[in-house]
Amino acid sequence: MTQFRNTPFDQLEIGMQASSTRLCTADELYVFANASGNLNPLHLQDDDGWDALEPVAPAMWLGALISAVLGNRLPGPGTLYRSQTLRFLDHAKAGDELTATVRLDAKGADGSATFATWVERADGLRICEGTAEVIPPTTAQSFDASDVPGLTLQRHVHFDRLIERASMLEALPTAVAAPETADALAGAVLGAEHGMIRPILIGDSAKIQAAAKEAGVDITGFELVHELSHDAAAARAVAMVHDGRAKAVMKGHLHTDQLLRHIIKRDGGLRTNRRLSHVFVMDVPGLNHLLLISDAAINITPSLEEKVDIVQNAINLALALGIETPRAGILSAIETVNPKIPSTLDAAALSKMADRGQITGGAVDGPLAMDNAINLEAARTKGIKSMVAGQADILIAPNLESANMIAKELTFLAHAEAGGLVVGAQCPVILTSRADDDKARLASCAVAALYAAWRAKR
Repeated sequence: MTQFRNTPFDQLEIGMQASSTRLCTADELYVFANASGNLNPLHLQDDDGWDALEPVAPAMWLGALISAVLGNRLPGPGTLYRSQTLRFLDHAKAGDELTATVRLDAKGADGSATFATWVERADGLRICEGTAEVIPPTTAQSFDASDVPGLTLQRHVHFDRLIERASMLEALPTAVAAPETADALAGAVLGAEHGMIRPILIGDSAKIQAAAKEAGVDITGFELVHELSHDAAAARAVAMVHDGRAKAVMKGHLHTDQLLRHIIKRDGGLRTNRRLSHVFVMDVPGLNHLLLISDAAINITPSLEEKVDIVQNAINLALALGIETPRAGILSAIETVNPKIPSTLDAAALSKMADRGQITGGAVDGPLAMDNAINLEAARTKGIKSMVAGQADILIAPNLESANMIAKELTFLAHAEAGGLVVGAQCPVILTSRADDDKARLASCAVAALYAAWRAKR
């Protein structure tokens, strides 16, 4: 709890001084841009090349640091501005630690007070200075800073890191089945532009060329394999993996079951000894880690045996993404075992199977309700003590319906970005949706590239 108390006018003495130190971050600059309406790209990091330059803090943001000292510390709560002069001597950038200071120089007969004001970097270099005239409070006041609601930025820094890591890998040869519409082609082109995948476009060549023209993209450098039907395109994509020409498969403009039918064939498919499952990889604003959700796309009502593979697939993908000890929470409506709720029995069995080494690579606990799976305070309130409760990296839902609802709610209500991958086949299978934006499509390509690289090292 941070408590701010003021110094009333009659208690102010010449020479009194107060300071406040703040780290300039990219998030701070985004908040200021939204509050002020100043969207000058020199002050912001983005995906359009401006981040090649270090973002410079707006001059008025420095002025706001001075205002914060006057309003919070000296004179403090109840203070009102009359005027402020500012002279800027240098620029502040994201990453700078800045100290704003005010010093009382004069008290007026009309109840005003004049302060010298300045801002310095951590090395002592003054970058801003001026004079403030304020009306200090006349009575003692205080307030609790925790009464002010916090903000959550809709930024997706976790995906940014995944994309950066994947861009450093060798491009993954990827057979793209039927990318015959502009949106279906977009994911493959974006992945190629960022150096994550090398698309092999399989489908009706005329439709693919028309889609490229509609999307305004150049595909002359891509391999184009003509197949008239979606079924033939899916079969050719799988065959290319067997031939060694492709190391991943990507869904284009065809139904998911058309593609999966060829992947799961016993003869000529891409099956392994593990069941296929889909994993959503989600970047949720305000959450300090990636969140994986499974299975929301393939296994409708998985059995306990199938859930073992679903959990193991998700843990393996989490390891590939750099999560050292993935924590998998097995979800149900409640956090206690109840024979009347079958999902609690499955969750308890999966937890014990992990204890006995039947699921490896991560920590598994359940049953857990959604709140105590992702919120430590909720877990403590319920008296749940485990490595997973309150800090799950992976959420395993009881069935496809619940997993899909969790992922869609996070996407459309919490403004999360969601990439996705089918795991458990001989190669990564990228499933994109028409509803995906550019960041989600890029993230799916990044996840596939990182997973393929991880598998290659095993």
